[in-house]
Parts: sequence; C-alpha cells; structure tokens
Amino acid sequence: MSNETVTYSLEAVLKETKLEIGQAKLTEKVEGMDKRLEKVEGTQKNQVWTLIVLLAGAIGTAAWRSFFSGNP
Repeated sequence: MSNETVTYSLEAVLKETKLEIGQAKLTEKVEGMDKRLEKVEGTQKNQVWTLIVLLAGAIGTAAWRSFFSGNP
C-alpha cells in the first residue's frame, strides 16, 4: 500500500462547503413547504366535506318542507 498525498486548494474546499450549506437550507425550505401544503390539503378536504353536509341539509330541508307543506 502506498502513501499518497492529495492536496486541495482552499478555494475548492470552501466551494464544496458552501454547496453543502446551500443544499441543507434548500432541504429545510422544501420540508417546510411540504408541511404547509399538507395543511392546505387538509383544510380543503374539510371545506369540501362541510359543503357536502350543508348541501345535503338544504336538500333535506327542501324535501321535508315540500312533503309536509300541506298543499295538495
């Protein structure tokens, strides 16, 4: 086994470090966006179910009134 020496310039090492830091920040931003998107999707689902319940209630009320209105 031979002893080999590898030399890197300080500029190359610093560029690599900046890239890793940038990737870490980007990863954090993406994860934050994912969490916010999950919240929005959950909120939209709740809104859709609320709308369905309200429409069903309105249709049920209209049917009830027409059935028991007493007008032949």
